[in-house]
Amino acid sequence: MKLRRSRMRRPRRLALLPVAALAMGITTATPAAAAPTISSGWNNFSCKPSAAHPRPVVLVHGTLGNGTDNWLGLAPYLVDRGYCVFSLDYGQLPGVPVFYGLGPVDGSAQQLATYVDRVLAATGAPKVDLVGHSQGGMMARVYMKFHGGADKVNTLVGLAPDNHGTTLDGLTKLLNLFPGAKQYIDKFTPGLTDQAVGSDILNRLNAGGDTLPGVHYTVIATKYDEVVTPYTSGYLNGPDVHNVLLQDLCPVDLSEHVAIGTVDRAAFHETANALDPAHATPTTCVS
Repeated sequence: MKLRRSRMRRPRRLALLPVAALAMGITTATPAAAAPTISSGWNNFSCKPSAAHPRPVVLVHGTLGNGTDNWLGLAPYLVDRGYCVFSLDYGQLPGVPVFYGLGPVDGSAQQLATYVDRVLAATGAPKVDLVGHSQGGMMARVYMKFHGGADKVNTLVGLAPDNHGTTLDGLTKLLNLFPGAKQYIDKFTPGLTDQAVGSDILNRLNAGGDTLPGVHYTVIATKYDEVVTPYTSGYLNGPDVHNVLLQDLCPVDLSEHVAIGTVDRAAFHETANALDPAHATPTTCVS
């Protein structure tokens, strides 16, 4: 498969972490759960997929993210390329604002199932493509395997997903990336412990193989991931899987777990390649 070039800034990506953290929940002037305006083309339920991009794209945020702030970079990027783009909030806990993805993963997968059905009904498309960051990339597989999504998804792109789990130490590090989160979370919640290596939901998810027939899988990982540890635990095995290490595409890219899903243009470009492989071009540090 040919890969597509991407434009990406050369400065150290870790310097962008404060921006990423701000984008994912620290700004509170606008409620995080509010959908972007229809004029943006994002979460526009009047959008009809084009012949060039016949499937709507549903973005699935990560732990401690939400359906707006997690996608302030990627959603406009895809809209500008002609996609109908949608996102949802999931995994909310009572009394915990802004920081979502904390409820039981199985319950979150049911929320995704309901949302995908809504998108399909509105757009008239037979299938969607899913792009999930962190927990969102793994939870989307729970939806497909246990909540009727296998026949409704064409492509799943995971940005630093924890498909085979991570350590609790890695998950506590994630809390440190979101100033203000700890005041709401004083112990491990289901959405965190479900992502730990050896959890019941992960064992059931990966039993019998990582993939389902008819779905195209792409995993985009970074070797600087400090949350999904080791980063290779996000990789999938199967007949229709493309595992990508960001640093193989751009060796100077220092994006870590948050940045790969929120600000990294190389990751965005490789996501676009996965959504439209027939028109893919090389992803590199510069365009």
